[in-house]
Amino acid sequence: MKKRTPKPLVAKKLIQPIPEKVEPIQTEKIENVYPLNQMIEKIKTDIGHSPDVIIRELKIGSKRVFDAAAVFIDGLANKDVIQKVLQNLLVDVRETELCEQAEITDLIKNFSLATGELQVLSDTPIDFNQLYDAVMSGDTILLFDGSPVAFKIGSKGWESRGIEEPSSEQNVRGPKDGFTENIRTNTALIRRRIIDKNLVFEPIKIGKRSKTEMTITYIKDLANEKIVNEVRERLSKIEIDAILESGYVESMIQDETYSPFPTVYNTERPDAVVGGLYEGRIAILVDGTPFVLVVPALFIHFMQSSEDYYQRADISTLIRLLRVGTFLLSLLTPAAYIAVTTFHQEMLPTTLLISLTAQREGVPFPAFIEALFMEVTFEILREAGIRMPRAVGAAISIVGALVLGQAAVEAGLVSATMVIVVSLTAISSFVTPKFNLAISVRMVRFIFMGLAASFGLFGIIIGLLVLIAHLCSLRSFGVPYLLPFAPFVLKDQKDGIIRLSLWSMTTRPKLIGGQDNVREKTAKPSP
Repeated sequence: MKKRTPKPLVAKKLIQPIPEKVEPIQTEKIENVYPLNQMIEKIKTDIGHSPDVIIRELKIGSKRVFDAAAVFIDGLANKDVIQKVLQNLLVDVRETELCEQAEITDLIKNFSLATGELQVLSDTPIDFNQLYDAVMSGDTILLFDGSPVAFKIGSKGWESRGIEEPSSEQNVRGPKDGFTENIRTNTALIRRRIIDKNLVFEPIKIGKRSKTEMTITYIKDLANEKIVNEVRERLSKIEIDAILESGYVESMIQDETYSPFPTVYNTERPDAVVGGLYEGRIAILVDGTPFVLVVPALFIHFMQSSEDYYQRADISTLIRLLRVGTFLLSLLTPAAYIAVTTFHQEMLPTTLLISLTAQREGVPFPAFIEALFMEVTFEILREAGIRMPRAVGAAISIVGALVLGQAAVEAGLVSATMVIVVSLTAISSFVTPKFNLAISVRMVRFIFMGLAASFGLFGIIIGLLVLIAHLCSLRSFGVPYLLPFAPFVLKDQKDGIIRLSLWSMTTRPKLIGGQDNVREKTAKPSP
């Protein structure tokens, strides 16, 4: 019997004549369907012969042999998925009657690739930029000799941090899981809590070079469509090389650039994001960071914590009132001390005035310089404690504050009362739940100190009026920043500074929610 010669592994209509001399490919697309070895050489040349780019060449079939190649990046792709795909190609593909009648790519797609995520990339000429984006995102590309068809196999599987308790938002009661740097893990944490077909995840990529994956998340019948469109429009206008953290996005979509107060909320807690989604807000997830952005963000939003809804209403109300009080203490305590001791000594009781005068008798600086020196010193200690290794950071802050404070008093540089004032101010600033709002207070505090040193209590009052006017002028995606206080919305006061019981919170925020502004009514508990 005459021995058969193996035929090439491509359909006849896809076979292209191989030129004797192929010119170097300069364009981003191959204008003709070149042999597999030319496509592999172009990939190696474009990517720079990187050692982590794995190109596994293989031959498919037993009697009729087809050349193919799998391209993936070591460290980004899941090797178990790739191993299963290659095993199916090398072992399961057999010479069958179907192979005689159809293209090999159809055979592999329909009968051999047992993978959940598969996309067929077919273009003449082949778009290699599309292939590179897929490979560098952790997927695997399967190429065939002489064919413009390529398979994109979902094989993302890089190492990532597991789900842990959020380090920046500690709660006594409530869930202990937090977002991670993997956007797929983060979307799963949200889906676990919202089993609703109206939950929408809109993917978007930003960054000319990083092509960072992002997701706009909202509940379709709860979110305001105008705000959703505004979020889409602002994100689409971002033109930047790379997005490394959600702070990049926050700075480019916020309403007011020249304001110390944040207008975009960020959190590591899935329950806080889900609570915002149930109120009609929109979340923005960014791959590579555990911090999720939530908009619109109101001033009172930064004074609240997700734990407020896990405690009884009276306890939560007391804690919120405490936060508002400590916010004012952190903002005004040094300024009030400077104003009273410099301009308004008559406001103090005689005994207290004599005590303060005796303490300041040996201090060579005015009250403003004294307070400025202590505030700057404490800010240095606080920043040093954050940047130091965790094992010694807290010790540096505590020991430094004690030693420097005591030494400064004994040296006569500051009075003991000033140490108490600065300490009370610093402790009060830590009560604010959100770090970015606490930083805003730390910046504005120095302005109030300057006004108090120049004009006394009159300067503080003027500063407060300007501050309130500034807060009233701010917007977060079109929503007034001081809502529900300015404009005053009576129904929304139930979840402002005072939190009523959950059974009485039957409506969502008026200016944030969309079509369905009424929550499911809960019966009042009764024995």
